[in-house]
Amino acid sequence: MTDETRDTVIDEAKAAEQAIDDATQAVEVASTHLDELGAGAASGEAIGIDHLMDVPVRVTVEVGRTRLPLARLVELAPGSVLQLDREAHEPADILVNGKVVARGEIVTLAGNYGVRITSVRAEG
Repeated sequence: MTDETRDTVIDEAKAAEQAIDDATQAVEVASTHLDELGAGAASGEAIGIDHLMDVPVRVTVEVGRTRLPLARLVELAPGSVLQLDREAHEPADILVNGKVVARGEIVTLAGNYGVRITSVRAEG
């Protein structure tokens, strides 16, 4: 290894160490600010369930699933039919935030689809 190459390697190592030190310092500063915010934000009062009742949640109704190769997916067009993993009489899953909370049957209401809840999943 030439002296010039060794000096370049040493300079790069020093620069890397400095970058690590700078990043560590930034994390320490951010951590200190977060700790201060966390300690001062709590008021000690419970908010209660009533305050959460107006929070909107996304509800999804899933009538079934299927898996298909990408080649088949790109061939889909209007009129294509996908066979799902459920029979027509089986209930649809009702999900909140991706978790099944109930099951129901698909109905029509004034020209729109709806779901009649037939069972609610117990917590746990």
